[in-house]
Formats: sequence, structure tokens, C-alpha cells
Amino acid sequence: MDTFKFDPWQTRVLEHEGNATLRTGRQVGKSTVVSEKAKRFALENRGVRILVVAASLNQAGFLFEKIRGLFDKMDDDMVSEKMNKFQEKRGRFPTPRELREVRLKGSIYKEPPTKTKIVLKNDSIIHCLAVGRTGAYIRGLTIDLLIVDEAAFVPEPVWNSILPMVAVSRETRGFGWIILLSTPYGKGGYFYDSHHDPDFLQIHVSSETCTRIDKKFLIREKSRMTKMEYAQEYLGEFVDEWNQFFPTNLIKKVSTLGPWDTRKDLEKGKSYYLGIDIARYGADETAYIVAEMDHRKNIKIVKALTTQRMSLTDTIGRTLKLDEQFHFKRIFIDDAGIGGGVLDILLERVGRRVVGINNARRSVDKEDRKRAIMKEDLYSNALMLMEAGKLEMVYNLPLMKSLKSIEFEYTSEKNLKLYGKYSHLAEAFVRACWCVRERGHKLFIASF
Repeated sequence: MDTFKFDPWQTRVLEHEGNATLRTGRQVGKSTVVSEKAKRFALENRGVRILVVAASLNQAGFLFEKIRGLFDKMDDDMVSEKMNKFQEKRGRFPTPRELREVRLKGSIYKEPPTKTKIVLKNDSIIHCLAVGRTGAYIRGLTIDLLIVDEAAFVPEPVWNSILPMVAVSRETRGFGWIILLSTPYGKGGYFYDSHHDPDFLQIHVSSETCTRIDKKFLIREKSRMTKMEYAQEYLGEFVDEWNQFFPTNLIKKVSTLGPWDTRKDLEKGKSYYLGIDIARYGADETAYIVAEMDHRKNIKIVKALTTQRMSLTDTIGRTLKLDEQFHFKRIFIDDAGIGGGVLDILLERVGRRVVGINNARRSVDKEDRKRAIMKEDLYSNALMLMEAGKLEMVYNLPLMKSLKSIEFEYTSEKNLKLYGKYSHLAEAFVRACWCVRERGHKLFIASF
């Protein structure tokens, strides 16, 4: 790290004393500079407490591992230096007992570090925690430096729990600093507001300005993504969402469920439904969404799963395995194209609990009472559930991003057109949500 040359904006972050909010494109080095900031703060100020948080423990753990990596390298260097001095003075290698003593004296750690806690000999402590959906489980800590990774994705109720933790330090020690880092995720919310708050050093860095990122890679990404997706992920922009079907604030509002454990949380009095979007010839992901419905038709999305480039046999097997766990009342599957083969086999194995909802235009057969369901119906049904407070879903970033990617426009014939490049989870989601409307009849979905 000592030989690493920081970019000018990274140097500003390292030298700044106070709050800072970093809005950046992907892979520009925001976690690198914040890790170095945390290391310096802990070493230069005795007895301080640093808290690294994110919406999930996995996300917080990525940044924490980087911070710990800096300390581990420093620890190795100091222990090696002690070892060299011992050998120069004694002219021999240390015995096992002496080796333990050398390591103990040379180490910067007061106790062995873990995946969630670092304690230094100068009594500075670094914690790593997940904030969950409300932040209730991390209340009570007094923090000198609060670092929030992927801050744009932290549920809004959490801020009421974590921000007071820096108040005491700000008043008594002159610290209480907050560092936010994230790619943007729509307008609105605490992270968005911080970029209009004079109490924060505001940093905005585009991936296109980073010399460490291959320009050809960015060109490929720009051609692959929508303008909105590219602007958010690589330009670090708070994009205009006028044509976004599911508003970002609404997605955030309903994404309040914590981790859901089938063994503990499955309830016999609830009905469970599965929505599946089949991958197209192995080119994308197959998505599975599990919905729980109570007697008042309140919906909880409890599982969001994807598999990449798997065979149809795997898709069938995975579906049957999920059915063994949840005993689904209905399984809604996209049966267009190769999905038709999956539907046929599942009908043989599971029976008429499997319902095909596809994107092929079908005529309405009044005699058989087959009802055509437009794609607009599926998406509007899910949106109405969210707006009415009838739907709550597990905090799952891929699902949130998939919903956010769905855009709409009206054609010259004044028909609503829905589309999105990362739509597979959203497609499974709207099928699972159709459980509130399902009456046991065969369903078809008409295309535009």
C-alpha cells in the first residue's frame, strides 16, 4: 500500500477530516481509499471505534476484509522485523516458545482478529456488522468513524438507528465522522441527500476517468446496457427515472424482510407460490421467486434465486426440490420456447398445480374459458400490491436491480410496452405475485 499511487480525489478523501460521501462508477478504487482511511484513523488515534456496515453482512465483509488485509500486511512486516532483530542479536532461530513471544511482542493486534472484529494494541477497535432492515440490532454503540458501504442500498429506516451512534463522539472527541460510499441507486434517500449536504465532502468519480479500467471494456458495457444502467453503474449518475416502471423509492420501501430461513420461518398456515422465468437456451439466468400469502392476501417474497447456464434437467430438479420444501399451491412458469418442455415434464410430476404463463400471443377461446392476460396485467398487479402496502420482500440486491431495470413507454398505437435488459428476476417476480389473482384457470399472457 505504501507504494500505491493514489488518484487526486483519493488523496482528498485521505486528507479530509470530517464527513465524506463518495458517489462513483464501478471499480474506480473507492473501497481501496476508504480501507486506507480506516487504517490510518485507527492507528493515528488511540482508542477509537470504527464501524463498517452495509445492508448485508456479505457486503460489509468485502470492505472489512480489505481493511483487515492492510492490517495483516502491516502485522506480518512488524513481526518479521522483530524476528530479524532476534536472529541478529542471538545468532540463531527462536525456539517455539520464543517464537510465540516474538510474534506477541511484534504484533499490532491486541487479540486475534476475526471476520467481524479487529482490536489493536492501541485499543482502537473496528467492527463489521450488517444493518439489516431496521438497524435495531446495532443500536447502542458509540462510534468515532462510521463507514457505510453501498450506502444507496441501505434501507431508509436504518439511518434513524445508526446516525445517533456518532453524536457522542462528535460532541466529546471531535470525531463522529461518517463516510458513505456507493454506486448510485436512484434519486431520493439519505445517500442522495448527502450529495446536497454542505456538511459532507462530496466526491463524484466516473469509471471513464479511471486510468486503471480498460476503455474497450467500458465500450462493450455501454453497448450491452441501457443508457440508464450505464449512467448509474459506470458514470455514477443519479439517473432520471421518468420511464422506470417500479419507482426506486417504492422498491426500497418494500425491501424490508431480513434473511429468511426455510427451516425456521416456513409457516403451515400460509400458502406458498413459485414464479419461474426460464433461461433462453443457456444465454441468461433462470430465476425463481418464492411468495408467501396469508389469508388476507398479503404477500411476502421470501426467496429470490438464480442459476446460470444450467440444463433443463437441472431446472426441473431444482423446481421439484423447492416444491418438496414449500409444497407450493401453484407454480407459475414462463412456458414460451424451451419453457414448454419444462412445463410438460412438471405437469407429469407435479400435476395441475403448474400453470404456464408465457409471452406468445394467444387467441381467447371463450368456449374453453381461457383468459388472455397481458404482460401489462402481470406487472400492474405487482405494482398495485407494492403501492397498497400488501407486499413485502426479502432484501435482495439482484431482485431490486432487476425491478429497477424495468422501463416502459407507449407505442404509436398507445399500447404500453415494458422492457429491461436485466428482467429475468422481475419476470419471475410478477408471476409469483399473480397468486392473489389466480383462480385455478389456465392462464395465457399476450405479447405487445
